[in-house]
Amino acid sequence: MKYTKTLSISGAVLAGAALAIAVPLAASAHVSVKPSDTSAGSYSLLTFSVPHGCEGSPTTSIKITIPEEINGVTPTVNPNWDVTKDMVDLATPIKDAHGNSLAQRVGSVTYTAKTPLADGYRDALVLQLQLPAEAGKTLTFPTLQTCETGSTNWSEVPAKGQDEEDLKAPAPSLVVTAAAKDAGHGGHDAAATETSAETHATAAEPDVLARGLGIAGLALGVVGIIVGTLGLRAKAARK
Repeated sequence: MKYTKTLSISGAVLAGAALAIAVPLAASAHVSVKPSDTSAGSYSLLTFSVPHGCEGSPTTSIKITIPEEINGVTPTVNPNWDVTKDMVDLATPIKDAHGNSLAQRVGSVTYTAKTPLADGYRDALVLQLQLPAEAGKTLTFPTLQTCETGSTNWSEVPAKGQDEEDLKAPAPSLVVTAAAKDAGHGGHDAAATETSAETHATAAEPDVLARGLGIAGLALGVVGIIVGTLGLRAKAARK
């Protein structure tokens, strides 16, 4: 009886461990964005991660729609992709930081794969832009992932109180935070910016992988304890 009860408890523990591992890995399954800075008015590098294809089909292009609050975007060149900026007309012309009149803004940026990105492999695409001066603003970047077969439109926005993970295809997004006190002009630290871009392009979202591996290690430890306990109980029962 005690042996059967122990097996039931062991099954529950293993199921819980499996669920704990699945949660962070599921979070990494979306096309997501990771900013280098979220401070209002700052120049930030946004790294868009493409973790998989469309139900097994290789990715051929990624089209990132830019929010209306953003006027200028500088895409980072990726040797695996061709990149184009798609312009849209402004309802009212504006002045840029140098006093030039602008009648258009970047409406979207499209990366087209030189060789389709196979499912099971990931890549990172980086955009540089200036965030709005208003803190608390949520910026959403609907992203269309086109594959050799099919596509996924990452454009869903959670309703108030809804968890993003409940959505099938959530749009990449970020929240603008309060401006940093020592924030300066966007071009003041070009070297640091380029270094950050390379870091994000080659190792975006390492924390998700680290958490997954850590939880996996914990689960294996739990399994070891359970197996040892069952062995001791079985030995005692035979006596």
